[in-house]
Amino acid sequence: MNVAIFVSGSGTNCENIIQYFRGSERYHMSLVVSNRADAYALERAKRLGVPSAIVPKAELNQPEVMLPLLKEYDIDFIVLAGFLPLIPNFLIDTYPRRIVNIHPALLPKFGGKGMWGHHVHEAVKAAGETETGITIHYVTPICDGGEIIAQFSTPVVSNDTPDTIAEKVHLLEMSHFPQVLENIFQQFPY
Repeated sequence: MNVAIFVSGSGTNCENIIQYFRGSERYHMSLVVSNRADAYALERAKRLGVPSAIVPKAELNQPEVMLPLLKEYDIDFIVLAGFLPLIPNFLIDTYPRRIVNIHPALLPKFGGKGMWGHHVHEAVKAAGETETGITIHYVTPICDGGEIIAQFSTPVVSNDTPDTIAEKVHLLEMSHFPQVLENIFQQFPY
């Protein structure tokens, strides 16, 4: 199985996933795609020997750009690991139940447009939540609305700040995301 990882930022999840599957005979992290040329994830991919491509948001929405790129690397599955643009419908149709996302909250709470990264942690704190976590879900045309695959939670205490909440959520991502992906990949006959 050839997997593309889509990223927009620093790429800690991306690197963690690549390292987790390094040496696997079945699952190959074959391509890293970023909508931002300055995403540090591209440097991580280069250092780990994984090809990368920069696809600005306008090109992401063009089938004539994206489909040949993914075909060139024989991509079977797409993992969103901190990728901010919405995935266009033609990709969802091309990869049904083969695109997953990780969200830094327990969906359906704190999901949807504008709910990413620190915005989520600030909203969790402002709402006085006693727990937060991560949600791994299938991608559909509805932002953060796809079927939930797995959730992992962590407590939020009164003296937590958005920064400490972010640290707790990041630990969950590092601990659980690659294993959940492996469980999903095992459902496919590759």
